[in-house]
Formats: sequence, C-alpha cells, structure tokens
Amino acid sequence: MFDRAKRDIKAVMDRDPAATSAWEVFLCSPGLHAIWGHRLAHWFFRHGRTVIARWIAHWNRFFTGVEIHPGAKISEGFFIDHGMGIVIGETTEIGKNVTLYKGVVLGGTGKEQGKRHPTIGHNVVVSSNAIVLGSITIGNNVKIGAGSVVLADVPDNCTVVGVPGRIVVKDGCRVNEGEEVEDGRCDDPVFEKLNELSEKVELLENIIKEKEYAN
Repeated sequence: MFDRAKRDIKAVMDRDPAATSAWEVFLCSPGLHAIWGHRLAHWFFRHGRTVIARWIAHWNRFFTGVEIHPGAKISEGFFIDHGMGIVIGETTEIGKNVTLYKGVVLGGTGKEQGKRHPTIGHNVVVSSNAIVLGSITIGNNVKIGAGSVVLADVPDNCTVVGVPGRIVVKDGCRVNEGEEVEDGRCDDPVFEKLNELSEKVELLENIIKEKEYAN
C-alpha cells in the first residue's frame, strides 16, 4: 500500500510542474486525494458494499471536486491535474499513466445498457473540459484536445480535437479533413458540410466563368 502511494506521489511530481515537494503533493493535491478515496470506495464496491462505497464516493466528491463512481476501474499512474468538475462513470476503464485535466467527463449517452462508459488506453491525455461519451475505446498514446467531444472509437497514437471530435494527427502525421483513418474514423459533420459548400461554390464559379467566355 505504501509503495503504491509513493508511486502515486511520484506520478504527480513527474507531471505537475507546480509541485515543489512530495509533502506538498501529499497534503495539497486534490487529484491525489480523489484517487486514494476512489480506491477505498472501489474496494467496498467490489465486495458488495455498494452503499458504503457510494457514501465514500459522495464525500470524496465533496472534498476534492472530483466525482468518480466506485465501480470505475483505474490503473497505475493515474494523474488528475486541476481536477474540479471531473466526472468518471461506473463502467469506465482507465489504463496506465493516464492524465485528466479539469472538467473532463468520461460518461454515458443515456441510451446504453451494461458497459456504457469509455475504455481509455495507456498513456492517454484528456485536456480540460473534454467529453468522452459512450461505450467507446480510446487507444494508447492518444491526446484529446480541450473542449473536444468524442463519440467514436479512436485508434492508437492519435490526436483528437473538435466537436464532435475528429482525428487530426495519426502516428505523427497530419490527417487531412474528411480523410479516413485506418482502424477507425471520427466523422465531423461540420467539416463535411463546409467541404460540400466549398464544392458547390467552386462549381458555380466554373459555370459563371464558362458563361463569361461564351459572351
């Protein structure tokens, strides 16, 4: 238990530039306290003590501003930075070395049963106020931009931005708008409509030019 606590503190020290000492992290990091509170609640949840688990999660939210359902599964190296407003749903699964910033929601769509929250891979960064909804899978080494809304699976090694989220980088290479990504795709209806309008404008320009030449 103490070794795990040391690893949790080290994760904060490694990824939070504002952390000046292990004692400061131990005493003043709400994200760290939220993780520790969740582990206690999760233990009771796994052993069928759901009321106690929910009660611990409730007070955990009150003291830290981070709401984690006691049923969520969270791996080692989890780091919450400026955690106020974070919500993590019951069937969420989070891999190793994941970082969440303030206001992130890992939630459900309200239309699913059973597994209804996201599965997050290893080494994922979810920036401020991003929302990931539904029983979708976010691959390893993915970065999700601030304010994005992700509604579809994202393959490994991608960067996702926008509403709804679209893949803009895959394996270090930029992805053109509307281009299909191997092993997954995030469609953006806004960009699709803009591309459609652009094609119509180009067609109209060509028609006007043809009429001008004819005259």
